[in-house]
Formats: sequence, structure tokens, C-alpha cells
Amino acid sequence: MIQSYKQQPQLEETYDTIIIGSGMGGLSTAAILSKQGHRVLVLERHYTAGGFTHVFKRKGYEWDVGIHYIGEVQRKNSMMRKLFDYITNGELKWADMGEVYDRIVIGDKHFNFVKGVKNFKKQMISYFPEEERAINTYVDLVFKTVKASKNYFISKAIPPFLNTLIGRFLKTPFYKLADQTTDEVLRSLTTNETLIKVLTGQYGDYGLPPKQSSFYMHATVVRHYFDGGSFPVGGSSQIVKNVAPIIAASGGTILINAEVAEVLIENNRANGVRMTDGKIIKAKNIVSNAGIMTTYTKLLPSESVKKHRLKEQLQKVNPSVAHASLYVGLEGSPEELQLPKTNYWVYPPEGDHDTCVKRYLEDLTQPFPVVYISFPSAKDPDWSNRYPGKSTIDIITLIPYEIFEKWSDTPWKKRGKEYESIKEELAQRLLKELYKQLPQVEGKVNCYELSTPLSTKHFVNYKKGEIYGLDHSPSRFRQAFLIPRTPIKNFYLTGQDIVTAGVGGALFSGVLTTMAISGKNVLRKV
Repeated sequence: MIQSYKQQPQLEETYDTIIIGSGMGGLSTAAILSKQGHRVLVLERHYTAGGFTHVFKRKGYEWDVGIHYIGEVQRKNSMMRKLFDYITNGELKWADMGEVYDRIVIGDKHFNFVKGVKNFKKQMISYFPEEERAINTYVDLVFKTVKASKNYFISKAIPPFLNTLIGRFLKTPFYKLADQTTDEVLRSLTTNETLIKVLTGQYGDYGLPPKQSSFYMHATVVRHYFDGGSFPVGGSSQIVKNVAPIIAASGGTILINAEVAEVLIENNRANGVRMTDGKIIKAKNIVSNAGIMTTYTKLLPSESVKKHRLKEQLQKVNPSVAHASLYVGLEGSPEELQLPKTNYWVYPPEGDHDTCVKRYLEDLTQPFPVVYISFPSAKDPDWSNRYPGKSTIDIITLIPYEIFEKWSDTPWKKRGKEYESIKEELAQRLLKELYKQLPQVEGKVNCYELSTPLSTKHFVNYKKGEIYGLDHSPSRFRQAFLIPRTPIKNFYLTGQDIVTAGVGGALFSGVLTTMAISGKNVLRKV
């Protein structure tokens, strides 16, 4: 059971490991350590556990805030599926989204991403018959880049002395493609602007347009979905629901409403945390899943930050993009409303992705550079059992944090009329985009709620409401400090910042962090 910190006076005085933050990285780390016999305490500052995997309910509806689809889980022998099975004892079930997982919409043209590598290539070649060679080479490069990344990520978990000996050998093949931008690699294959725009049509999954993103980040997302997309049966709240018993089985627990004020450090060794109510809890290991920027600027004592020059590390990385998300509730079942399982990625007809982003950031009245539309109620076969005669849709776009910055010190849900007015204007623009793609849902909307970067900041504690932690530029993958170990003994990092954006990256971070803590080869066990 996930209990409230306020209702849990019988806390243990000491644990094997304390994990700050209950997002996917924290849950994954906690479950794997629990299976190694660690008594783990997961501390979540909010009223619900799960980070971007949590759900919220309003007016008789339920929305998943961060999980829209997951790749590589329909194949039972895939690493992603094996990891999810391992941390949930196989209890988490998955629903396949069908043949078309993503639809790239450019103006009035549609381009479907179909599951299966052969099918994907065949479909792309049918759209661009003169680009067959470029498409085949592109797919080969995606596989080559992802394969080269395996040793790179393993190098993050091996002991420092081993890294000194063999780290360069493990990383060099990876850097050959990760050092290039997505745009550079694609323009070495083709000059067809539409093809480039289509192939990079999932860039919203990691937030950086092609001229800014590392080709590795692009490749790993594309590869992740080649076998199709899936959705957790029962919604994304099933993740924390099925991980919690694994943690409890070793005497650990997840506590909500439990905010950490500071990590306790003596003689450069972490040994506990002080809560905001003054309570001190001790542990042999402390793990932060709060993101490296929040960890180094808010959770560590200033003398430790100064001693190890941690703020200088933060100067070498940038926060990822902020976003607005419109959560829509509709009358009628997904079948009645003819809602697809396929995600829609909607782009303006003129300009490449980078040009569209630049144009929009200079003038927010210009077309949205990307609008992502997801249909969670259609993807979840259990939805209609829980919410008969109802449906939900999520609509997401990029939005600069600075638009809302002046309200950053105001309380959630009480930010005033001007703020609400901007939200309403954004919501109407996004609904208009929805009706363009699915005219049949107009008039069926029962309620909607828009989250801004301030909502993300409130719930995830990221400084500028960024959705993906650090951005995924080529230079990000060159930063040697983005690893589980820190210069402070027994203090570790986990989560998307030490791997890559998204649930898959955060899930795998748990493997790297537990390998660094325990020295055990978790992958062999999985």
C-alpha cells in the first residue's frame, strides 16, 4: 500500500537505501535494489506517487500525464519488456496499439509509421519511391547507432578505475554518430525536405528539433517504436501499483507527502536526509531521482556543491523544452467517437522543423511548430470497464516557460485571471487543431484542463517546467558527470538525466544505478 508520510509515524530509523522521487527512475532503482534484499524508502513530495507515470482525476475522468505509448514491450524477449516484467513480477500488462502507431500530418498530407522494420521501410518507400536507397541506409544507421550505445551506457556503471582503462574504447564508436545532429546525418543521405521532415516527425518525444538534437537521441526513439507502440492495460498508474509490492516485500515502502529538505553529508559521505518537517531518516545509500539540476541546486548542502564544483557541471548542460498539455474529457465511448489508437503529430506545411520552432518562439501567434494528439482511452482495453460512455484525449505542444514565469511564485490553481485567460486562449487553439483532424468530436467535449510549464514545475520540481530533464544535444552525451556515481560517497543519481528522456531511459537508469551501488550485473539477472 502507498501510504501518506503524515499517516506513517512508525517509520524505521534507518534504511539500506533512500530514494528521493518516485518517478520511473526511482521506482526502477527501488524495485531492483529490493530484489537484491535492500530495504528501500522512496520519498515522494506530492500526494501521488509515480512522477510522469501518475494519473489525475477530474469530473469523472482520468488522464495519464506522461505515458502516451511505450515501444519494445510486445516482444517478450526484448530488454524493455524483460525489465518491466522484472520490476513488476510480470504483473504489468500491455495493449498493442495496432499496425499504425504514429501518423505524421504535414498540412493536408498524412504519413503513417507502421510497425515492423520491413513494413516501415516499405511504407516510407511507397511515399518516396525515388528515395529507396536513402531510406534503407537511414534504417541501417538507426540500428548501428543504437547498437553502439550499449557499451557507452555500460561505461556509466562500471567502477572509475575500469572506466579509466577501457572507457574510451567503449565510448568511441558511439560518438561517431552521437556527435552529429539529426539534421546533419539525414542531409548526408537525402536532399528531400519532406522526407527529412517526415522521418524526424517524432522529435517531440525528446523535445529538440533536428538541427539541435543528437542523432543518437533521434535513433534510439525511432528504434524504440519500430516494433510498434503499446499502452499499459488499466493506465499508467498500474506501474507504481505493481512496483509497490516488490518494494514492500523487502521491508521497504513508498511514502507520499514526504518532501526532502536536504541530503545529510558527513566527511563527504551521504548518510541520510532531513525532511521539511525536521525529521531525520538515515540510510547507507542515498539516491536522487529529482533530476541533476534540482539535486545540485536544492538538495545538497552548499559546502558540498562548492567543494566538488557541481554548479560548474550544470553550466555544461541545458534544460529541455517546456510544454503545455490539454487534457480533454468527452461524452461517448472511444468506439462511438471513432477515436484512433494512432498518435497524431501535426506540423505546419511550410518550413522545416527548426524553422517552424524559431518562427513560433519569435511570435507565439504563428502556427504551433508541433501538436501531438494522443487517445489514451482508445489505447487502453480496460478503459470502458472503468469509465463507460466516456473518452479522453491529450493534446500537447511546446511552450516557452518565460510566458508564465511571472506567476512562478503563485500557488497552484490560484494564479489569477490573466494566467487563466492565457490558458483558455491556448486551450481553444489546441481544440481547433483537434477538430481539424477529428471533426466528429466537435460538440462532444464535456470538459478540458490545460497544464502549463508551471504545472510541471509544481509536480516534478524542475526549475523551468522542462519535460525531459536535460536537453539531448550532441554535447550532452559528452558530459562525463552524467553517471550514477557522484563525487560524494554513497550518494547516487538515477532517472532520465543519466540515460535519455522518457520512460524507457528512466527505466534503464535503474539498472545502471543499482549496478553502481551493488556492483552486481543486473542485466544478467534480468
